[in-house]
Amino acid sequence: MHFSSPKMVCETKIVADEHDAIPGTKKESIMWSSPPSSAALNPAEAKDVRKDAVFIREFERGDQEEVWRIFYEGIMERIPNTAFRGLRQQPKTQFLYALLTVMCFFVTKSVTLTCCAPLILMGARYYYSRKVIQSYLDWALHTDMADIEAYYMTPTGSCFWVAVLDGRVVGIVAAQGREDDNTVELRRMSVDSRYRGKGIAKALGRRVLEFAVRNNYAAVVLGTTAVKLAAHKLYESLGFRRTGQNEDYRLPGMSRLPLERLFFQIRYSRYRLQLREE
Repeated sequence: MHFSSPKMVCETKIVADEHDAIPGTKKESIMWSSPPSSAALNPAEAKDVRKDAVFIREFERGDQEEVWRIFYEGIMERIPNTAFRGLRQQPKTQFLYALLTVMCFFVTKSVTLTCCAPLILMGARYYYSRKVIQSYLDWALHTDMADIEAYYMTPTGSCFWVAVLDGRVVGIVAAQGREDDNTVELRRMSVDSRYRGKGIAKALGRRVLEFAVRNNYAAVVLGTTAVKLAAHKLYESLGFRRTGQNEDYRLPGMSRLPLERLFFQIRYSRYRLQLREE
């Protein structure tokens, strides 16, 4: 069974001249690089531009190990982000932890134990964040990421791309078509942490939008549990609009244990970019 995010409802239009710049269909690769600051480049500058160019092409079987590595590292980064940064998005949980700390003092009458309570709570958050996210990673590596060719490359209306820089795979993204509402879902976007800040994620996102336009989808949708604001700004810069939020999202592979619910919460945001009217 395919895992996909819920339906999303908001409308945003792609500017017409962006359509004109679309380089090709699903079976084509594209080159992308930051535009030069001057109109003319000398040979040395031109060589540097080519060196910095990101080549986006379809997934090949030989990419599997690098794709898994990038995906694994990207997911594992979410453990501290969810445990610590994510707490700032959970005011009810903050209040509960403060209440537990105060209760610790009244029950134990110990200032030392009370001062240790926040550290214990943060340690528990990290432990359960790691437990849940590793369960999710295991689930993903046994579903769509287990056989990318069968899941994304074979079905009509889906595809998986890699970004290559200096001969090395540095980013990944997938598109999964949904016939029920004529949308395509942007999935599995991740960039090697050593190559971030070069516009690679934005280039991958644009590739999915181009694919959606060429294949006559009405909209592109995505769901994300990203904590960092930069990820949300990226989607908005591509034209997506947030259409909903779930403050207590349940990741695939997550159990219903009370302690897990107490120490792991994650916000799920839904985005949509409307390409054309139905």
